[in-house]
Amino acid sequence: MINEDRKIKEKLQSKTWNEIKTNDSWAIFKIMAEFVEGYEKLSKIGPCVSIFGSARTNPNHLYYKLAEEVAFKLAQNGYGVITGGGPGIMEAGNKGANRGKGASVGLNIELPFEQHDNPWIDQGKSLDFDYFFVRKVMFVKYSQGFIVMPGGFGTMDELFEAITLIQTKKIGRFPIILVGKKFWGGLLDWIKNTLLEEGTISKKDLNLFRLVDTSDEAIDHLNKFYSKYQFKPNF
Repeated sequence: MINEDRKIKEKLQSKTWNEIKTNDSWAIFKIMAEFVEGYEKLSKIGPCVSIFGSARTNPNHLYYKLAEEVAFKLAQNGYGVITGGGPGIMEAGNKGANRGKGASVGLNIELPFEQHDNPWIDQGKSLDFDYFFVRKVMFVKYSQGFIVMPGGFGTMDELFEAITLIQTKKIGRFPIILVGKKFWGGLLDWIKNTLLEEGTISKKDLNLFRLVDTSDEAIDHLNKFYSKYQFKPNF
């Protein structure tokens, strides 16, 4: 009886595992579809800069207003703006781009809470993703620079992935600009005093990003970079 119960249990476990493997295989087609749609839409938009930051930032907050100002000036300088499509800093970025009459793109992610499309994305320029990794490829491939406003874990994820890809020469270099010395100063001190001191990064890696405090500094750094290099997709 015990052996029979064990055989039934093993059979059920095997069936469940086979179903999981089958679902994994079919998921490839959904992943491919997200890549295809992203490539087709974003390749037609032109030079853009991505703005990252917290979805929880209130419209009355200094950082929200600063993100909107940065996006407005990006549009005035001929750049479109890509954000994660949600509220907070993302909304501010799309709002500033819209106000500056530049392309306003939103790469939205389906989440059980917090995320929803903001109203400042251009019609036809809002894409929805199930997979974070597909969405991150789109940010990197079609951005001519990253403007990184104060944010949480998601912002850190996008920031450090971009730095890592450039550091390891998996993609071409582009400007990564951290805005807000008060917010980012502690992290940069830790990078210098811990990572650099321990030898886990090299001194030249500190040049992969720039820390600024104002919208003018951010735009100036971006423009100086592209006075030397041509716009082109990464990967």
